[in-house]
Amino acid sequence: MTPQELIKKIEKLPERAPHTEALEKLLLKKPQWYANQKQHWLGWLREYRNPGAYGRMRFDRDAEFAYNHCGCPPMALWLGEAAGVDERLVKQARRDAVRSPDSFSSKCASIRRNISWGIVAVALLT
Repeated sequence: MTPQELIKKIEKLPERAPHTEALEKLLLKKPQWYANQKQHWLGWLREYRNPGAYGRMRFDRDAEFAYNHCGCPPMALWLGEAAGVDERLVKQARRDAVRSPDSFSSKCASIRRNISWGIVAVALLT
């Protein structure tokens, strides 16, 4: 799946995701440039073909790479939750993210241990 194909999938997903919103309240203290994680994903992926705000050097990455390099824990959790991944996995991913070390990269990794790209991709295709 390309980032552009992922954008089309995300556009169809709901904005609200209660487990993600609970995680946001714990981790995100200041107002962000986006109103919700759906908007965050869309803004991030729409810049995926150019350096964007992150100074990307390569533009041939797929959606799996994007998911695996997402650095915002609520953003990572939202994609699985909004796509309809089993709620038990979503809850466990949220719990593990809260318990993991303070760095966002550690928290994202704990989410991806519960909700791999393969699980997200299947949910997005159903």
